[in-house]
Amino acid sequence: MKEVVFLDSNANRWKTFEDMLSNPKKMESDHIADLYIQLTDDLSYAQTYYPNSDTTIYLNQLSARVHQQIYKNKKMKTGRLKTFWTRELPLIMYDARKQLLYAFLIFVVSMLIGVISAKNDLNFVRIIMGDNYVNMTLDNIKKGDPLAVYKQSGETMMFLQITINNVKVAFIAFLFGIFTAFGTGFMLFKNGVMLGSFQYFFVQHDLFWESTRVIWIHGALEISAIILAGCAGMVMGNSLIFTKTLPRKTSLNIGVKKGLKIVVGTVPLFIVAGFLEGFVTRHTEMPITISWIIILLSFTFIIWYFIIYPYQLIKADKNLLTTEN
Repeated sequence: MKEVVFLDSNANRWKTFEDMLSNPKKMESDHIADLYIQLTDDLSYAQTYYPNSDTTIYLNQLSARVHQQIYKNKKMKTGRLKTFWTRELPLIMYDARKQLLYAFLIFVVSMLIGVISAKNDLNFVRIIMGDNYVNMTLDNIKKGDPLAVYKQSGETMMFLQITINNVKVAFIAFLFGIFTAFGTGFMLFKNGVMLGSFQYFFVQHDLFWESTRVIWIHGALEISAIILAGCAGMVMGNSLIFTKTLPRKTSLNIGVKKGLKIVVGTVPLFIVAGFLEGFVTRHTEMPITISWIIILLSFTFIIWYFIIYPYQLIKADKNLLTTEN
């Protein structure tokens, strides 16, 4: 894109940002967040294609003004890694909140499809899970230990195998976003149907609560991370279709970076989930109270960090910006 076209396409938005800095009370928090994200994207693009131009200098100065206004009187001596977890990733999640909702809805609907299919077709679970797994679980049920599958391997080996496999699944779900949201949607659908049919298999044998409180010890983080990876894939896929004022290649480049950061954010979740599955889930005899505390704490963290905290961060930035002006 020629620089003059880049200027014409974005000048009004930059002027709006300047007006916001002069009178932030006119702006809604959602608008502030959108403008802030767009400004950083524009600056990144300008630094890449017009590194020595007046446009880049202007955008850099405008970004510095925003930074100064928002973080005035705040000490920003945090390292890059800390900044990623405390600000960068949450702000990306705020920007990707719609994609996160879509990923969640696709997964939930897929689970329901898996449940309904398993309920109406006794062979459906065998098609999804495989005869060997189903037969093994049936044998375990007869022996009075229906979830003995989690005790088959050594703790450390199981932890490593599960973690590596889950991280691989997450990256595949993300990479399928290159086929637009339909690619990632397919991966979410596949995993959702599998989980729904798997869970209903235990319902058929009157083991719903027992299986739920064991499986979701690790599943709360594991399934949440898969949905987040689906969100990341949709971010990349949407950047390929909805380019706004940017060239498609540039839009995709930005979408890939944002999506990849979300996937990186799921890695610690998979590590903890793998640890729980390898070292904790196998203890099916543990008190029910402890199981549910782990599950509830896991879901609480996911909801707070990936949904509530990003909104709080945006609101705090808006309030600080308003106060300083």
